[in-house]
Amino acid sequence: MNIKLENVGIAVRDLEAAISFFTDLGLSVLGRDTVSGEWTDTAVGLDGNHANIAMLQTPDGNGRLELFEYIHPEAIETEPTLPNEIGMHRVAFSVDDIDDALEIAAKHGCFPLRGVATYEDIYKLSYVRGPSGIIVMFAEELKKTEELKKN
Repeated sequence: MNIKLENVGIAVRDLEAAISFFTDLGLSVLGRDTVSGEWTDTAVGLDGNHANIAMLQTPDGNGRLELFEYIHPEAIETEPTLPNEIGMHRVAFSVDDIDDALEIAAKHGCFPLRGVATYEDIYKLSYVRGPSGIIVMFAEELKKTEELKKN
């Protein structure tokens, strides 16, 4: 069986704010829609499922996020996910410059959980609390950064 990752779906409190955050980071909106009806009830497993959705794509064309804001049933607020909780954990992005990514995130009121760490001189990493409490990881590969500085 062939299998590939299609997208990561994230329920958000404010679709426009989430789109703004991710497009400022460089993702593009592939499409938007409002979905409802029997097919969504069946696919999602919720009666009366009705949501505004947006599909976003990374600049390299390989990664997609489907963001959705529920109209019905009413969205359920939960405590923000902690890094050690079982279940959906985070969405991670490779970035050319982690400082630039953190500056963009800060413009949206989104800040690192603790700071920026370096993993074995390979990556600079940071977890950010993004829109709707989503944990977003930024990773800057240091060897690529050093190679670019040399050239």
